[in-house]
Amino acid sequence: MNRPDPPASHPLSSAEADLRARQLIDEAYTPTSHRDDSPLPAYGPTPPIAQPGRPPMSQRATDASTLMLTGSVAALSVGGATSLVLYTLGQINPTTLAIGAAGPVALVLAAGSLLRSLGRAKADAHTEHHHHYEGAVHQDHRAVHTTTRGMWAKTTNQQETT
Repeated sequence: MNRPDPPASHPLSSAEADLRARQLIDEAYTPTSHRDDSPLPAYGPTPPIAQPGRPPMSQRATDASTLMLTGSVAALSVGGATSLVLYTLGQINPTTLAIGAAGPVALVLAAGSLLRSLGRAKADAHTEHHHHYEGAVHQDHRAVHTTTRGMWAKTTNQQETT
C-alpha cells in the first residue's frame, strides 16, 4: 500500500495526488493501540498473580529478610575495610598487621555493643514505677548544673537544693 514518493521529474496527476493524500491521512489516523476504559469487575474467577519484586510473605518474614539484607551490606563494608587495611599494611611486620586487621573488627563490635545498649535503654524507657510509702516522706530535689569545656574536659558541678 505504501509507495515511495515519485521522483520530482514525474509530477503526480490530480487523481494520483488525491489518492496519495488520502493514503497519508489514513496512515496518520490509523490507531496503533487500544485502551479499554470500561470499569473492571471487583471480583472474578482469575487467581491472583504474583507481582514483580519481593514475593508476598508475612510481616515477620519481611522484617527478617530486611535484617539479613542490612547485615550483608554491613558485612560487605567491614570486609572491604579489612581488605583495604590488610593491603595497605602488607609490607609491615606481623604484629602491626594483626593490629591493623583487628581494628575494623573492634569497630564493629563496639557499634554492636552500642546498638544493643540503645535497644535495652529504649525497652527500659517505657517502664512505669509505682512507689507506695507509709508515714512521713521527705523529698529532696537537687539540680546539678554542669559546665564542660576544652578537649580534655574539666567539669565543675554546682548543686542547688530546693
